[in-house]
Amino acid sequence: MKEKLSGARFRWLNEQLYTTPGKHSFSLFQEKPELFDEYHEGFRHQVESWPVNPVDVIISQLKKLPKDTVIADLGCGDAMIAQTLTKQKVLSFDLIAKNDLVTACDITKLPLEANSVDVAVFSLSLMGTNYLDFLKEAHRVLKVGGELKIAEVVSRFSDLDSFISLLEGLGFDFMDKEDDNKMFVMLYFTKQPNYDEEIDSEMLAGLSKTQIRSLKKGAGINNSKTKLQKKAQQLLKPCLYKKR
Repeated sequence: MKEKLSGARFRWLNEQLYTTPGKHSFSLFQEKPELFDEYHEGFRHQVESWPVNPVDVIISQLKKLPKDTVIADLGCGDAMIAQTLTKQKVLSFDLIAKNDLVTACDITKLPLEANSVDVAVFSLSLMGTNYLDFLKEAHRVLKVGGELKIAEVVSRFSDLDSFISLLEGLGFDFMDKEDDNKMFVMLYFTKQPNYDEEIDSEMLAGLSKTQIRSLKKGAGINNSKTKLQKKAQQLLKPCLYKKR
């Protein structure tokens, strides 16, 4: 009975993370920090059945980077990347500070300067209905040419190519993907240089920088922020676990 209750609690928390804005989850865990532990205990139980944990794949890649490389681990959990790497500088962020390595914050508002990070990582952490805002914030803090690494559950993608195009519209260059794992997909991007202002200034009036980039990329995303968020939610569905 205790195990069933724990499983139900995890499923409820997981649904909250995926179907509400990030600021809602931040407030929830700030008010009840014990829920964060309950969620990650359930998550670890889920990942135990996977042949490979994506964070281990990412760590093996990051180990090869030069000394003093600045890495932002966004949605870090217990900060396994920071605990493992010794040469690089790892900045770990999540809704709750599980240990001294983690800074608690809303990922849409990172306490980092623009163009200050070499690598940004989202390992199974693009949660929330406004996950595009997380990606925009990652773009802000990355240096030009800096790398974005994303690991996500295969079943979340309704159209992987369109998801990649969406990120290109946000100002990222697609570099590579690894989709041979049955559980998760690895995606690799770099931050593009700033665009030159080539479109008529009257046409740009009232548009966000993201919408301007999208127009220049030809992605056709020139609608409201609400429509863009809706499209994003269709391309990357919530990862909801069924009752077992």
